[in-house]
Amino acid sequence: MNVDLTAEALILASTKMLAATEPNRFFILPIGLFLVLTAWLAFYAYIQARRRAFIRTFAWPPGLINQLRREHPALSRNNIDQIDRGLRQFFLAYLNGGYRPVSMPSVAADELWHHFILYTREYDAFCRQAFGQFLHHRPAAVLTTSETRTNEGLRRVWWHACKLEGINPQAAAALPLLFALDRDVKFPGGHVYHPDCDALRRHGVHGGQCGGDFTSTSFDGTTDGLGDGSGDGGGDGGGGCGGD
Repeated sequence: MNVDLTAEALILASTKMLAATEPNRFFILPIGLFLVLTAWLAFYAYIQARRRAFIRTFAWPPGLINQLRREHPALSRNNIDQIDRGLRQFFLAYLNGGYRPVSMPSVAADELWHHFILYTREYDAFCRQAFGQFLHHRPAAVLTTSETRTNEGLRRVWWHACKLEGINPQAAAALPLLFALDRDVKFPGGHVYHPDCDALRRHGVHGGQCGGDFTSTSFDGTTDGLGDGSGDGGGDGGGGCGGD
């Protein structure tokens, strides 16, 4: 079914119905408004599905991946593929999060993102097609007990990255690709995450970032950013490393 044409047809039909039933407008108006709303929701869902497909299948500019290979010759082909998929997962998290502020948790994916932005025309065209607006770049970030607005963006990406892989973001037994990426490819200066650090801490092991801290108010006093995109746990405040 061509969803966008169906949406236009519903809008047109509801408009004609309202015009043809002027004497009964107080009865018909709620039905017409419902049809218009339904049509626009269908159209929005169609556009979002198109954007997700575009992000997943987008062909990077020629030379972009080779540039990453030259700068990091120790990376295997599989490592490069993981970084590729990690950056796409970040873009999908931004899209699925309703364009709220997001933070990049991976140094490896952040470096590929940074190189992509240097292809200015291609990156601008990608953003317009993928999001309908420009996604600004900011450096990779980690959880911190003081910069809660940064944590909001990280929590939002954690939530949507987990959802994309069928992981429960509030009780993760494994890391989504984007948060496991730096550790898995052994990227220099990368951020190391663990699904849940409680067991590690009980054995006196410290270090790295913890998925469990995203859902705990005891970490920084908030769970801002943790939500499903339509009923987010936090506000839409600007800032935060990553992009907005």
